[in-house]
Amino acid sequence: MLTTCKVTGKLPLMSTDTTPLLRSPLHERHLALGAKFAAFGGWEMPLEYAGGGVLREHAAVREGAGVFDVSHLGKARVSGPGAADFVNSCLTNDLGRIAPGKAQYTLCCDDATGGVVDDLIAYLVGPDEVFLIPNAANTAEVVRRLVAAAPDGITVTGQHRDYAVLAVQGPQSAEIVKALGLPVEHEYMSFSTAVLDGVELIVCRTGYTGEHGYELVVPWDDATRVWDALVAAGVRPCGLGARDTLRTEMGYPLHGQELSLEITPVQARSGWAVGWSKPAFWGRDALLAEKAEGPRRALRGLELTGRGIPRGHMQVYAGDTLVGETTSGTFSPTKKVGIALALLDTAAGLAEGDLVEVDIRGRRTEAKIVKPPFVQTSVR
Repeated sequence: MLTTCKVTGKLPLMSTDTTPLLRSPLHERHLALGAKFAAFGGWEMPLEYAGGGVLREHAAVREGAGVFDVSHLGKARVSGPGAADFVNSCLTNDLGRIAPGKAQYTLCCDDATGGVVDDLIAYLVGPDEVFLIPNAANTAEVVRRLVAAAPDGITVTGQHRDYAVLAVQGPQSAEIVKALGLPVEHEYMSFSTAVLDGVELIVCRTGYTGEHGYELVVPWDDATRVWDALVAAGVRPCGLGARDTLRTEMGYPLHGQELSLEITPVQARSGWAVGWSKPAFWGRDALLAEKAEGPRRALRGLELTGRGIPRGHMQVYAGDTLVGETTSGTFSPTKKVGIALALLDTAAGLAEGDLVEVDIRGRRTEAKIVKPPFVQTSVR
């Protein structure tokens, strides 16, 4: 069953063609748990579960622990002599800042425009190997661009359905993961290998919720064994509906909304993920020029002071002047107010604390410009 989410009100990146949707190796487990499904990035993924719903699943992650099946996320491996240096010459962030065993948030930008092809996590295995996790819908394009640029001796291998990814997130995640015999003491944005019930996997101190958490990269065919162990340990299964409200509360971007080929990292305030001093990366010249000139628009947080739930692509006004558009919007289950991310014109001279109005289905509702995150958490 495909449905929309009552809290998020949308299905980001829904498939618009007739291509059959791909399914996670855990699809039967989701069916047994009474999941409602949504099309997302070409995959049929659980939106929420029976007996839970977005609000309860959201609360489980903020207060305890939840597990997300995010096996739709892409996987690719770049290997060969100098693989790390090659990746570093393509993606925006500086792999030279981290050591093997560490992970890094980075961006794949278009070389001509600086627009974002995708945002992804790069896992530095060593100087000759980098493991990448892009977004589901963009994996093929990221791999295509890397293959086209790879010199002799460098191999780029798409492994989208070689591995599943299970994200255990929440303040109790370490306690639960440790009870299963897995390592939990490694630093934020690092990873290590381990074995659970005979399954060799990678335990990554990463996540997309703003809470302390772990992402388990598991061989595709072994995903059900690991999922069953987590559920038996008492972790609440959570769907993409709660994942969206959680990431929006943190102000985390979603490609296709806050980042795209039309939205650069300078506009999205993601310049912290750009190695500005690096001699080469895709989009370098365009982004340096935009940074020097100043972007024409910039991503801001909006917190409604009145009633209403904002969604993406709603107009934002300062007085009678149209100053921008929301990119994402939802009801914050933690703060109990409507929140949004919006691209606002820099020429309007707006600052944090200023009031604007969001046009919600023909009715303007007041909102205050704030700096995300909307809630305070303990991701580290």
